Amino acid sequence: MTKTLLICDCLGTQTIDAAALSEATGLKCSRMHTDLCQTQIDLATKAMETGDVMIACQQEADRFADLAEDTGVPVPVFVDLRDRAGWTADTADTSPKMAALVAEGALAQPSPKTVDVSSDGICLIIGAPDAAFAAAEKLADILAVTVLVPEGAEIPVTSRYDTCVGRLHRVAGTLGQFHITINAFQQVLPGGRGAPTLTEPHDGAQSECDLILDLTGDTPLFPAPDKRDGYLRADPDSLTAVTDAILAASQMVGTFEKPLHIRLEPSLCAHSRAEQPACSNCLNVCPTGAILPDGEHVHIDPLICAGCGACSAVCPSGAISYDAPPVDHVFRRIGTLASAYRKAGGQVGTLLVHDAHGAEMIRLAARFGNGLPAHVIPLEIDALAMFGHAEMLGALASGFAGVDILLAPKTDRDVVQAQADLAADMGANDTVALLDIADPDALSDHLFDCAAPADPVATPILPQGSRRQITRLAAKALMPDAEVMPLPAHAPYGAVLVDTDACTLCLACASLCPSGALVDNPDMPQLRFQEDACLQCGLCAQVCPENAITLQPQLNLTDTALSQVVLNEEEPFACVECGSLFGVKSTVERIMEKLAGNHAMFANPAAARMIQMCDNCRVQAQFHSENNPFAGKERPRVRTTEDYLSKRKDH
Repeated sequence: MTKTLLICDCLGTQTIDAAALSEATGLKCSRMHTDLCQTQIDLATKAMETGDVMIACQQEADRFADLAEDTGVPVPVFVDLRDRAGWTADTADTSPKMAALVAEGALAQPSPKTVDVSSDGICLIIGAPDAAFAAAEKLADILAVTVLVPEGAEIPVTSRYDTCVGRLHRVAGTLGQFHITINAFQQVLPGGRGAPTLTEPHDGAQSECDLILDLTGDTPLFPAPDKRDGYLRADPDSLTAVTDAILAASQMVGTFEKPLHIRLEPSLCAHSRAEQPACSNCLNVCPTGAILPDGEHVHIDPLICAGCGACSAVCPSGAISYDAPPVDHVFRRIGTLASAYRKAGGQVGTLLVHDAHGAEMIRLAARFGNGLPAHVIPLEIDALAMFGHAEMLGALASGFAGVDILLAPKTDRDVVQAQADLAADMGANDTVALLDIADPDALSDHLFDCAAPADPVATPILPQGSRRQITRLAAKALMPDAEVMPLPAHAPYGAVLVDTDACTLCLACASLCPSGALVDNPDMPQLRFQEDACLQCGLCAQVCPENAITLQPQLNLTDTALSQVVLNEEEPFACVECGSLFGVKSTVERIMEKLAGNHAMFANPAAARMIQMCDNCRVQAQFHSENNPFAGKERPRVRTTEDYLSKRKDH
C-alpha cells in the first residue's frame, strides 16, 4: 500500500507543492489542509484509520500519536517540513528540499537497542555541611540518603537520613552501581546525649549507592561529569543549580532504559598484539573513560558510555561503530537526501548536520527569523562527533556541494575538527565547515550570506559499504584524476616502506599485523603487502628487530592498493639432504658463517651441516647421530604371557 502524506499549510503560513512532492517521492499527497491539528483533526483521524499515513508536522507529533493510540491504529511517521523548509525568507523554490526531507523521513527506522538500569534511590550527598544537610532534608522523604561530611563538621541529630564522616578515596561506576571507598571513615552511633558519638576512624571502608549528589564545588569525581549517568554536580553557591540538581536526583528512582550507543567487534580491533601496543585512537578520545584495554583488543562499558560517537569516527578498522542508529543507516539517510533533492530538481545543495541543540536553533530561526535557505538541507543526528571524515566525504560524493556541521555547546570540537581536517586532505578542500554559532538569527544570517557553493560532484556515488570503502569511493569521485594523495601523520590510511637491505624476512611484522595487510608467502621467502587493508597502527614498525619498516600516510586511489605487492623477497635455501626449499638463503649462509666451527655445539662438520637441513632432515640427522642427546639404553624386551607362565613353572 502506498503511503499517504498528510500536508498542511499551517494557517496559510507556508507553501507546499503537492504535485512536486508526489512526483519526487512516490508518495500520495492528501489535499491541502490548513489547520490539521485543530479544526481538521477529524480528517487526520479518518486518514489514519483508513491507511498508512505520514504526517508533515513535527510540532504536533505528540497530539497525533495520542490520537492514534486512542483510535487503536499504528502511530504514523512524522516529518518536519514547516520549520526546516516552509518557514523561510528565501524566495527560491523549496519543493526539492521538501521532497528530500519527505524521502528521508519515509526510511524505515532501525529498532533501538537498550539495556535496563535499575536504581533503588540510594543517594550519597557530599559537600559542605550546610549545603549537604539542606539537600538531604529535601530528599529524605524520596530517597535513601547518606551524607558524607569531613572531619570536624557539626552533625545534626536526625533519623531522616544517615550521616558519616570521612574522605572519599575512590569512586567508580554509574547510575545504579556506584562503588565507593572512604578513608578515615566514622559512623554515627545511635543513642546518647548531646552531640552524636562517632566510631573509631578506619581506612578502606567500601559501600555502594545508586546516585551521587556532589555539592563540593571542587574538581569533579569523573571525567566529562555531565555525561556520567547518576552523578549530579552543582555549585553550592548557586541556589538555582542546587535546586535543579535536587529535582533531578528525586527523579532517579526506578528502572531506566540505557541506549547501547556503540557496537564493538573485538576480532577487528588493532589495539595490540603479543603485548605490543598498536592503535589507541578510541582510548585517546573517549571523554568518559568507558573504553579500557582488554588484552589484544579494548573493552567498552556500555553503562558508562555516553554515546558521543567519537570512538566510531576515529576507529581505523571498523571494530567500533556507532549503533544508535547504525552507521550504515546514517549513510542511507545521506544518500536518500541527496538523490531525492536532485530528482526533484535541486541543483546545488548544502547538508547542514546538527544535533538536538541545533534542531531547536532551526525551529527558533524559522519561527522568529529568516529560517534556512532553500538549498540548505538539515540532517539531525544524535552525536556530532560520530560524523567523521567518512561521512563528510560520503555526503560530498553523494551530490552535496558542501557540508556544514553546526556545533553544540557540549560537542567534542577537537574530534570533529580533526576529522574535518582529514576530510579536507582527502578531497573535501574547503567544502566542509564547522559552524560555532549559538544564536538562531546569526545562524540564518550566516547561511544566507555565504557565497553559493561550487558545483557538486559530476557523478554521485551511492554510499554503501564500510566506512573505509566509502571513504575510498568518495575520494575517487571527488578527485577523479588523483592517484596517491599524501596524508598527515596518524591518518588511518597509508603504505608500509621496507628497507630491503636491513630486512631479514623474519616475518615478525606479518605474524602480528592485526588487519592482514602484511602477509607472508608459504611457498617462498616473501613479504607481501595490501595497502587498502593497512590501518597505519605502527605495530609492524614497533616489532621489527632490524628497524627496517617505516610508515607513509597516504591514500592510494589506484588499483594497486587493492592487490598484494611484494615488499621484499629472497632466494630460498635448498635442504642439503632432501632438496626441499626452506628459509632464506642469505640468512642460512649468515648463520653458517657465524656458527660453523665457531660455536661448541657446531664444532664438528656433521653438527654444522644440520644448519643447512630442513626441519624433518634435521630431526632425522640428530636422532641418528653418534652423540644423540635423545638416545638411551636399549629398550628391554616386552614381557609376554609365556614369560610369566614359564616363571611359574620354574618355581
